[in-house]
Amino acid sequence: MKVLVTGGCGFVGSHTCEYYIKKGDEVVAFDNMTEYELKRTGYNSRVAREHNWKFLEDLGVRMVKGDVCNLPEILEAAKGCDYIVHTAAQPAMTIAIEEPELDLRTNVLGTFNVLEAARRYDIPVVNCSTIHVYGNKINENLREEETRYTCDPPSIDENYPIMQGTITPLHASKRSGELYVQCYIDTYNLEAATFRLTGMYGPRQFGGVDHGWVANFVIRTVMELPITIFGTGKQVRDILYASDVAKAFDAFYRRKKPGLYTIGGGIDHAISLIECLDLIKEITGKEQTIVYENSRLGDLAYFVCDITKAKHELNWEPTVSNREGIERLVEWVEENKEIFRG
Repeated sequence: MKVLVTGGCGFVGSHTCEYYIKKGDEVVAFDNMTEYELKRTGYNSRVAREHNWKFLEDLGVRMVKGDVCNLPEILEAAKGCDYIVHTAAQPAMTIAIEEPELDLRTNVLGTFNVLEAARRYDIPVVNCSTIHVYGNKINENLREEETRYTCDPPSIDENYPIMQGTITPLHASKRSGELYVQCYIDTYNLEAATFRLTGMYGPRQFGGVDHGWVANFVIRTVMELPITIFGTGKQVRDILYASDVAKAFDAFYRRKKPGLYTIGGGIDHAISLIECLDLIKEITGKEQTIVYENSRLGDLAYFVCDITKAKHELNWEPTVSNREGIERLVEWVEENKEIFRG
């Protein structure tokens, strides 16, 4: 089949393109190649931004430079496609707060345009949302233990109350995208799904203080740079390896059961920031310099997905363990140190 991946040169998008091209499918990677996510990383942002483009090009992926905010461009890219995986997004809460118009255009208008392309050509589509739409009121129900926070209930499903606590532009834009997906399902019978995604990680992720914390920790450990933690370090996520995300997208295409899904590692993949740092230290054998700062506006201190619905409806569950995934990420960073020297 022919698959269009918006944000194809991003972290999740590049792994989705890789997954389908290695299955023998035709793949179109659609990306505007902006560098705003890389501004505060300290990396060589142009080289970092082009890394995934070159990687996918070498695999035989068709590369298209375009913007999801431009409807004619996305309509042209979607012609003849059998499936759209919409990963293009403004994903960082810090950037959303600083540049709310950029956040709105990318996450709301961009998602609308992708849905409109899917409607016009009758193409199944999956949209990437975030567990941040639940809000941070969860923080009020946590217990503090030696290395992590715990919560009751320990995992959260699609029916848990959303938009609770402090609401930022990222919460508003991502929830708006979810509503548009539901609108297109209900009004146009579009075969569509929204995935509320948790802390994803893996090779080709240029993580920094704004987004991609697992990769940020690995990069800074390997490069022997200071690591900043905002809060206590006991914050918990059920991290999810990139190839498992790509398999979740494919699981929706095969089952085509429209709706909303929490997609994460689940209880077995839950890990706190300091537990993750300890695992990285064990794998790399390198000491770490850790700096603690105050929590940031809107930060969510605990989230673990209940993935029961995805297991039952899509026949999907993660397969890559935290150790195995982080080992692969460490190997990739070691092989690409020049990018991270700035």
